[in-house]
Amino acid sequence: MQQFSNVEIAEIKSRIDQIQEMLATNAGGTGPAGSQPDRIDAPVPGLLEQLNFSLQMRRTRRSHFGSNQLTGPTWDMLLDLMLAKTNDRELSASDLATGAGVPLSSGLRMIALLEQLDLAERFTDERDRRRSIVRLTDHGVDRMTRYFEKMGDAWSSRRRYAM
Repeated sequence: MQQFSNVEIAEIKSRIDQIQEMLATNAGGTGPAGSQPDRIDAPVPGLLEQLNFSLQMRRTRRSHFGSNQLTGPTWDMLLDLMLAKTNDRELSASDLATGAGVPLSSGLRMIALLEQLDLAERFTDERDRRRSIVRLTDHGVDRMTRYFEKMGDAWSSRRRYAM
């Protein structure tokens, strides 16, 4: 089974962020009060395919992990933890919160959720005992790997469904 490379994961994440920004900008009511956002006359190449795949990713994630809570910053943390595991790096709780764009207090609550779901675990840093290191559990690595295998298969077969 084909897996996404780190570069491909980062590109997909970046594209999803771009689409979310575009949608948020259009929803922000840039026109006069009560007016509809400008209609896209010439669709951006591949936009519908990307939007459909993004929705499929979200739905698959929800069913695969069995939790609606793995969205937004919490999902970003899981992605960062998987990248760290793949690159044999360590991330602190504050690294994860910063990467997810949330205050440390919120990040700690999200990390506690990941611990509750047996996806991540926290350790005291041996070099700096004031610091907590967060890693994916074996279960977390397995769940993330299987998820990206499913997404790799879906990405490979997306052309069949588009026709």
